[in-house]
Amino acid sequence: MKKLLYMFLALSLMFGCSSDSEDDIPNMCIDESLINGLPCTAEVEPVCGCDGITYNNSCEAVNWYGVIAYGEGPCD
Repeated sequence: MKKLLYMFLALSLMFGCSSDSEDDIPNMCIDESLINGLPCTAEVEPVCGCDGITYNNSCEAVNWYGVIAYGEGPCD
């Protein structure tokens, strides 16, 4: 019975302390130190940010939102 209790406690701690790594993606994708609010051109050349959001262009993605990685074209 004692072994079962220890096993239950160990499993509870192991699964209770784990985190969903998908929740951390936006945090790893945004660098607030890049946000500077500088003006960007009005060109619409969509980029897909690593956070899964489509931005009008790379300037907006980086300078207004701090996105550190993006791909050309809108997000799917």
